[in-house]
Amino acid sequence: MNKEQQIISVAKKTIETESEAIAKLAALVDTEFAAAVDYIFNSQGRVIITGIGKSANIATKIVATLNSTGTPAIFMHAADAIHGDLGIILESDTVICISKSGNTPEIKVLVPLIKASNNKLIAITSNRDSFLGQKADYVLHAYVEKEACPNNLAPTTSTTAQLVIGDALAMALLDLRGFSSKDFARFHPGGSLGKKLYLRVSDLTSLNEKPQVNPDTELKDVIVEISEKMLGVAAVIENDAIVGIITDGDLRRMLTKRDSLKGITAKHIMTENPKKIDNDAMAIEAIKTMDSFGITQLLAEKDGKYAGVVHIHNLTKEGII
Repeated sequence: MNKEQQIISVAKKTIETESEAIAKLAALVDTEFAAAVDYIFNSQGRVIITGIGKSANIATKIVATLNSTGTPAIFMHAADAIHGDLGIILESDTVICISKSGNTPEIKVLVPLIKASNNKLIAITSNRDSFLGQKADYVLHAYVEKEACPNNLAPTTSTTAQLVIGDALAMALLDLRGFSSKDFARFHPGGSLGKKLYLRVSDLTSLNEKPQVNPDTELKDVIVEISEKMLGVAAVIENDAIVGIITDGDLRRMLTKRDSLKGITAKHIMTENPKKIDNDAMAIEAIKTMDSFGITQLLAEKDGKYAGVVHIHNLTKEGII
């Protein structure tokens, strides 16, 4: 086996080992898991998640997932906790402790301190019979037979299992809360994902000029309007309603087909019944429409009246394409 084959073999074996372990976790989700989720859901406090080593790294990710899906959570490192950070925990908080073995020295020191404060303790551990498993009020069983590490030492499969259990916990809470896409957008206003959920066409048309002509506008004035407004398009408007569209492409095609430009007005070169979108529609709908018809601009209307232009450059600039 050459080096390339060896690399591919090890990578595939790692993925297969971890995927097999994850598949078995579903059978470990039981009534105790449900009770833990229900307790957190009905709690008035936050979720404090703690761990040591690689489990601490997993804890920070679960904290981020909970916070982004409607469950307030804080990370507390197990080593720092026994040196002053226990003050983070309030009376109404629930503590989740993550540890594969459940028997590390830091955990054995920390757990009795948490129990002494009468906070509910939830364990995410591979070992139900461990010190942590025995002391916890609820155990979320993240059992794995072996690590993907060939020496069965480096936390690999076990940390993946912890992460999956954390995701399952977060999604169960999300479902109980009826957490919607609008709620998600409220917690993610700055990212492209959030923008897809809250950005509207009106947010984009308001940034642009509003190029428009009427059906009898002369060709020269049509060209000036499109050039000055710099969107490559002009709406043809009659009685405030959109009756057509003229793009710079339409102008180029017209120039190649006609020998004389005398007497040409907007109505002679416009495309009737152009693709439109409601100004209150979500911006993501504008993307879908542009993709479907292979166009780069859309005319927006509100209550049947011309409202402006949304351009693909607006969507690119906002980072949602």
